[in-house]
Amino acid sequence: MSGAQTVVYDAAELVVGPADADETGPDTDTPADADATDAQPQPLQVVENGAIAIQDGRIRRVGPTDAVLDEFPIEEAVHAIDARGRAVIPGFVDAHTHALIAGDRSDEFARKLRGTPYRQILAEGGGILRTVRAVRDASEDVLLAALRDTLDTMLAHGTTTVEIKSGYGLDVETERRMLSVIERAGAAHPVSVVPTFMGAHAVPEGQDPETYVDSVISEQIPAVADQGIAQFCDVFTEEGVFTVDQSRRVLESGMAAGMTPKVHAEELTHLGGAQLAAEVGAASADHLLHATDEDIEALVDADVTPVLLPGTAFGLDAEYPVASRFFEAGAPVAVATDFNPNCHSESMGFALALACVECGMTPAQALLAGTRNGARALNLDDRGALRPGYRGDVVVLDAPSYVHVPYSYGVNRVETVIAGGRPVHGGAVDD
Repeated sequence: MSGAQTVVYDAAELVVGPADADETGPDTDTPADADATDAQPQPLQVVENGAIAIQDGRIRRVGPTDAVLDEFPIEEAVHAIDARGRAVIPGFVDAHTHALIAGDRSDEFARKLRGTPYRQILAEGGGILRTVRAVRDASEDVLLAALRDTLDTMLAHGTTTVEIKSGYGLDVETERRMLSVIERAGAAHPVSVVPTFMGAHAVPEGQDPETYVDSVISEQIPAVADQGIAQFCDVFTEEGVFTVDQSRRVLESGMAAGMTPKVHAEELTHLGGAQLAAEVGAASADHLLHATDEDIEALVDADVTPVLLPGTAFGLDAEYPVASRFFEAGAPVAVATDFNPNCHSESMGFALALACVECGMTPAQALLAGTRNGARALNLDDRGALRPGYRGDVVVLDAPSYVHVPYSYGVNRVETVIAGGRPVHGGAVDD
């Protein structure tokens, strides 16, 4: 017998992850989740009265409580968490956010409710460009404090990994400063942070798109590559922002500098961003409200993860993507919050509730989209499921089933969060 850093035991329902995953599963025959449908080939694998043991930040054993505790006794654990009557799920992987922001745009929310279109707000100097001005004016310490507060909120709602984009700088100095803050925040916080460079987020005031794209390629990308923080390079391929050709130039330059491409695609109009994502082999294509069946097939063929962002449709009062179109094509759909000043929710639980109610996902599909498939959208093969060898990122719910995540919309059902094997929120926190 050997001790474990953290043991969670007697869970009413322990959600392992996709039932047909290639990874080694728990040492038991576990039932496929009853929430499976013909359109979703990855029903959840669930262990009743389950337990999980974590050592050195990695999951060592998952299975029935008696079997796990026989090898990893409670008495030898640094942290032993009784999950009786509760569901245990993987930590959420939020694969698309613009979480580093400054200023306040709540007044724009009120204007939108009164009928003012977002494009009009943007044309009047609001929207992204308003946040750009606020971020440029903020000190690094102010930005860092704001991001830490946001990460605290995300953690409390069960997020253990989050992607954070730059893109509110739109110049070399501020983009590099944003990435530096993102790195500093991630180094000092339990939430694992994945930095993305997005200098091609908008066209700065007083510049034309072509000239600005030239500056992104010749100035920003070399400077960001030299900094060595950003893992991905993203671009907003959209009518009135960046064309497909301009986006391709940015992404190819980013790839040459060592950054994996991502694409904001088919959000407000259908322009060709999804096909571009497939062409360049992007890790993900995100939004996709106006994606065609041909777009979806191209993403599947190119192994590009589609990331749906129902909170954005909610905030814009726009049409939601139909999830079944993606599942029927065999796409491993991810769901993320898109937290930003125009979609102001850090809660993955709310995003998954919208994915169920408005996009037509089942609770099982939504949970997979917010965990294992979110990790897939970030090229992370060691999280998003509770399997031996994976990071010890675990959430204990104050509810008997994972279905309560979307079912209890507007309520945070997260009781305890374990990140990298250490309790960091709720009970048994290791200070």
